[in-house]
Amino acid sequence: MTTTQLTAEVRRIAGLPFDESETLPPEVYTSPEFHALELERIFRSDWLCVARADQLADPGAYLRLDLPGRPLVLTRDEDGTLHALSRVCRHRFMDILPPETTPEQGRLKRLTCPYHTWTYRLNGDFAGRLAGAPLMRAPGFDRAACRLAAYRLEEWHGFVMLNLDPGAPPLAPELTGLDAVLAGFDLASWTHAATIRWDDVPANWKVALENGSENYHHMGTHADTLEPVAPARATRVDECDGRWFTMHTPDPADPGTGLTIAGIFPNTVLALQSGLAVWATWWPTGPVTHDAVFHVLVPPGAAGQPGFPAYLDSLVAGLRLIQDEDLVAIHGVQRGLSAAPDPPAGRFSHLERPLWQFQRYLASRLAAEAPG
Repeated sequence: MTTTQLTAEVRRIAGLPFDESETLPPEVYTSPEFHALELERIFRSDWLCVARADQLADPGAYLRLDLPGRPLVLTRDEDGTLHALSRVCRHRFMDILPPETTPEQGRLKRLTCPYHTWTYRLNGDFAGRLAGAPLMRAPGFDRAACRLAAYRLEEWHGFVMLNLDPGAPPLAPELTGLDAVLAGFDLASWTHAATIRWDDVPANWKVALENGSENYHHMGTHADTLEPVAPARATRVDECDGRWFTMHTPDPADPGTGLTIAGIFPNTVLALQSGLAVWATWWPTGPVTHDAVFHVLVPPGAAGQPGFPAYLDSLVAGLRLIQDEDLVAIHGVQRGLSAAPDPPAGRFSHLERPLWQFQRYLASRLAAEAPG
């Protein structure tokens, strides 16, 4: 199919009622042209969850970000305000914080390009403005007008949300229903404890997102790990619509507790328990590859408790085990998609309602007529 035909088919399928819903065409997960359209209309123009505010707790803190095709840096200025800036020097396009020589996060007073030592300010309204350009004497060069591109940020429950589109509507009004679900967790006070990455996973990012958005696969993929503590049959998927979804699985040993899953499209899923949260994102690196990034969040004071390092090591080991199980499924689904299965369409269980919601999200982002 052409990209126009694919987007039309996505809109058709997304328009089906949930009881009649079906899977998307395999080409949606393999087409380079469809991938390019997603980059343009989703990852370069929609709200993305990129960090925790506590990762930039102090004035002068920075965090390097690499969104698809966009090298960025988050900074916190002396007034406590967060900024999102391009890392591309306005001189000759050098990465100002190259990963070969600079840590992913740290503290600094100004951004200094290591190529020709151009420097940029980081405070207030001047964030990103050129501060120094040694030996630059070109006639007509306007230092005051030279600055790094800046992008919009919102903070939500302690998460830093970023949008590359200056004209996009604000995010917070779209998440008011989810605010109510998360109110009891007080996530804004939680702190970031660990990050685990899997780079260049050989599967389309949507395969991984969809896998992380349903518990139906617990009985197969996680039969000996998650299923005993978060059984698929006990999961209640909430009947919501729009940008977010939620579900809850009671703990068989203590039905008053359990696992809450909350997702925010396009690529964020939170797994929440009493005293522990895992925040996962999946980032496309190509039509059939992605990076998976998982973070551990803990309540206030947890990191200072005796034995916390060993506890955290155990949590990280458990996450790696779960992800290793998921990767078998993710790789297998991508192989099946690449084989152009016949017939291509499957149906959804009631536990897969979030996948139907995701289709509706995709259709809304791709609503304009696609090229080709």
